[in-house]
Amino acid sequence: MSTVNTAERIDTLDAIRGVAVLGILLMNIVDIAMPGWAYYDPYYYGGSEGVNFATWAINYALFDGKMRGLFTMMFGASTVLIAERALKSGESPARVHYARMFWLLVFGMIHVWFIWYGDILVLYAVAGMIAFVAWRWSVRTLIITGIALLVLKLLLATWTYTSLRGLETAANAPNAPASVQQEWRATQEEMTFPPPQTQLDGYLGSYMDAFKVRAPVSMYILTEAHPLAMTDTLALIAFGMALFRLGFFSGAWSKTTYRRIALWGFAICVPLHIPLILWNDADRFSPITLHITEALHLTLLRPWLVLAHASVVILFMQSGAASWLAERLIAVGRMAFSNYIASSIICVLIFHGYGLGLYGQLERWQCYPVVLLIWVVLLGWSKPWLERYAYGPLEWLWRSLVRGRRQPLSRPADRPA
Repeated sequence: MSTVNTAERIDTLDAIRGVAVLGILLMNIVDIAMPGWAYYDPYYYGGSEGVNFATWAINYALFDGKMRGLFTMMFGASTVLIAERALKSGESPARVHYARMFWLLVFGMIHVWFIWYGDILVLYAVAGMIAFVAWRWSVRTLIITGIALLVLKLLLATWTYTSLRGLETAANAPNAPASVQQEWRATQEEMTFPPPQTQLDGYLGSYMDAFKVRAPVSMYILTEAHPLAMTDTLALIAFGMALFRLGFFSGAWSKTTYRRIALWGFAICVPLHIPLILWNDADRFSPITLHITEALHLTLLRPWLVLAHASVVILFMQSGAASWLAERLIAVGRMAFSNYIASSIICVLIFHGYGLGLYGQLERWQCYPVVLLIWVVLLGWSKPWLERYAYGPLEWLWRSLVRGRRQPLSRPADRPA
């Protein structure tokens, strides 16, 4: 199968994006199907022994942050690709980009407030507005910038970790001042996960019941979680820009190189998650330990595993095997925006009380047959839709809003799918 089609889309780029949007659901499903802190702590909800703990550990090592990282690199690559196309067609790359980011921010706000709080669109919109200044930077500058941002994230996380441990030690010391003890108690209360019952009651109720529980979490995501994720998000966008310029995503590198990246990425980085898993488990998933272990795996291990995952997809595309699956992955990737939102809507209707009401009813491992079912739906509908229409439904709406006029949706008869 060729890597570039007649519509100037890079098939490998679309396929990687398709794998990313499908893979993100491997982690998001836990946050949608049960009280959200189970995403981080298997002891919190969903089962913490046997197959349930193994499910958490496998996802942690292979997919946690990696699929979002893959999606983020694709976002960086697409930023350069769209800017270059705008420049080639005589449009202003900046005008096109910032119009896209504005409307992406609007869509993200609708998603985070009215559908599900675990949104990444707002983060991408804000990060995209910042990162656009770098779209013409050299590969070397982009890579150095990305590394510097990851180092900054790790340094900040280390500083936070040592400060909290220092406060804990001081508060537990004999004759510790009352003010220090009070500060530590307040810090502990702030870090303590809320009881699952509040979320169970809300998400098994009406839409308004769910909204009341979701609203504070949505605010936390926008005001605390997204700012914390900004440095590594910008780093991965920079890497995505650089790798796009180097031809990595278009399959321009040798098959031997892709094989080596995949082999060594998985062989080295997956086992290195084991001490992080043991550390979290030994501390019973203390929020302080979670903070530093998350930074360690996101900055030191995730970038290499993202490249390993991408290399596997590229090798699959180049192999020509299972062309039916390759075509459907490409279609899912071309409709990544629609499929991302569709995944949230389908999950919410399955688990929340105003849908099938399965929230909190499944163990962790039992969520994954649901994931497979949703994958079948997304893989099943994307290709037939694009055979008839030029864009996914939300891609069409986004494009129309950016252009300021209604864009044609139907595919011309002489234009290939």
